Amino acid sequence: MWNAVFWGGVSGSAVLLGALAAILIPIKKNIIGYIMAFGTGVLIGAAAYELLADSVSDGGIWATGIGFIAGAAVFTALDFLISKKGADKRKRSNNSSSKEAGLAIFIGTVMDAIPESIMIGASLISGGSVSWLLVIAIFISNIPEGLSSTTGLLKSDYSKKKIMLLWFSVLIISALSSMSGYLFLDHAPDYVLAAMAAFGGGGIIAMIASTMMPEAFEDGGPITGIFTAAGLLISLVLDSM
Repeated sequence: MWNAVFWGGVSGSAVLLGALAAILIPIKKNIIGYIMAFGTGVLIGAAAYELLADSVSDGGIWATGIGFIAGAAVFTALDFLISKKGADKRKRSNNSSSKEAGLAIFIGTVMDAIPESIMIGASLISGGSVSWLLVIAIFISNIPEGLSSTTGLLKSDYSKKKIMLLWFSVLIISALSSMSGYLFLDHAPDYVLAAMAAFGGGGIIAMIASTMMPEAFEDGGPITGIFTAAGLLISLVLDSM
């Protein structure tokens, strides 16, 4: 259980590190775009190789397909609702947000973090060791999220202390979500684990398409394609180790 808490906290700490970088170091928009594009590639690979491939192997194509579509649909519905409040800017560094939108940005970030962290906890169930690919992919993708969201919130006159408290709470939520994934999915039937893994994969892919990829291209331009490809290659290398 404590391993799940630790690794969930590690993945969530990347948002905090990204926020610190945005506050302390001036980082150009195109660099944020390149980092996000690389994280996108790694996260796509983690969803495909670690979550969906294992899901098909353990629970079959029906459980995987239903879980995957359900995860994407649930994320999209929630994303649509909170985007109306300004959470569509949670990965935007060039747009200022209202105070009302600030809370929506925080909720959107939590919504991104929960399914990722649950799957980190679930990955500890079968072999007792965490999925390195999943942890690395989520960690890399969370850094630019902290960078972009914090830059936008600073432009909206959020205090540095308030911003750091928000992202520290994301770290805590990530750790607790990982623990929940470990505790509640332990001893679950294979088809349930498969469906949950696919559900997480669907949510991650929907999140990538709706938030990470547009921001990466907006900030980095066409060259982000090669960074995304590099991230996917790294995930393939990590999966084969």
